[in-house]
Amino acid sequence: MFSVEERDLVRQRLLRLAEQDPAVAAAAITGSHATDDEDRWSDIDLAFAVSEPLDVVMRRWTHQMYQDFAAVHHWDLVSGSAIYRVFLLAHCLEVDLAFSPEAEFGPRGPSWRLMFGQSTPPQVTTPSGHDEMAGLAWHHALHARVSIERGRYWQAEHWISALRTQTIALTCRRLGHATSYAKGAHLLPADITGSLETTLVRSLDDTELRRALSAAATALTAELTRTEPALADRLHPILTELAATR
Repeated sequence: MFSVEERDLVRQRLLRLAEQDPAVAAAAITGSHATDDEDRWSDIDLAFAVSEPLDVVMRRWTHQMYQDFAAVHHWDLVSGSAIYRVFLLAHCLEVDLAFSPEAEFGPRGPSWRLMFGQSTPPQVTTPSGHDEMAGLAWHHALHARVSIERGRYWQAEHWISALRTQTIALTCRRLGHATSYAKGAHLLPADITGSLETTLVRSLDDTELRRALSAAATALTAELTRTEPALADRLHPILTELAATR
């Protein structure tokens, strides 16, 4: 694994390159380093304001990442007008470089530290609402049951795990923790996480998948009862039917 010193050196080199690039009008540190929450295992997150066509600048930076930083692989994540190019370097160091048009370059959350140039005012993003999370949860429960009935056991495991993820997100939202990527899961109380352990799929056989789905549906119902009992009452018959062993 990479060392802290190695990671910090790479970040410093990237920022120097950004300052020297005439197409990069501004740069910011994002992620945990921007909020002083960085730890031994944190990756590198940078955002660039680009004054030229994104594809041209990204192509040049990608070439440099492979040539000068020995990148192993990369992939893209699109978010609004920004494109996040995610690189994997040697020793398991991840580097996320966000490229945005100069006119739309600005913070989309608290994890933002402008290093040079100018940025637009903070953009207000609407977090996933309760209805969306609850809707995804019952959707996943439904598709888990259908996958079991079809004998598609790997797919069933996928949906059961996805149902648990949504239940965790709902709980984190209720308690004021981060909801995405289970970032707040480690902050949940033991009485919550203990019941969620029963939703883990232990083997890919029909009986076990039905047991795990039943446990996941029970956990979802319990969480919905805490936040929106009327919705929990409406969904309870459906979730009970989906969780039935036969």
